[in-house]
Amino acid sequence: QVQFVESGGGLVQPGGSLRLSCATSGVTWGNYAMGWFRQAPWKERELVASMTPDDWYTNYIPSVRGRFTISRDDAKRTLFLQMDRLKPEDTAVYSCNAIGPGSSGLFRSWGQGTQVTVSS
Repeated sequence: QVQFVESGGGLVQPGGSLRLSCATSGVTWGNYAMGWFRQAPWKERELVASMTPDDWYTNYIPSVRGRFTISRDDAKRTLFLQMDRLKPEDTAVYSCNAIGPGSSGLFRSWGQGTQVTVSS
């Protein structure tokens, strides 16, 4: 059974930093590109950062490029997202998943996500 458990969110002031973690189980680690998604209120879920399994190529949406860094620990099967210089528009629930067609989540079993709130 595939499971994702996200943690590390919280309330932070603009300009602050957070480091998110996603522990996985049931995923054949190394077979999939992995990504961080976010969903803000009244908006569709979007893929914000991704990393391939072999060459660790990373990709980001323009609004977070240069501020967010995705990484992975293959031994621990854990995905990370370092978020710096946070902005109010980064406020959302952040979740991880393997990446499927159309930059959607591959597995149906999403985790509970972790809330990130950027506010003064």
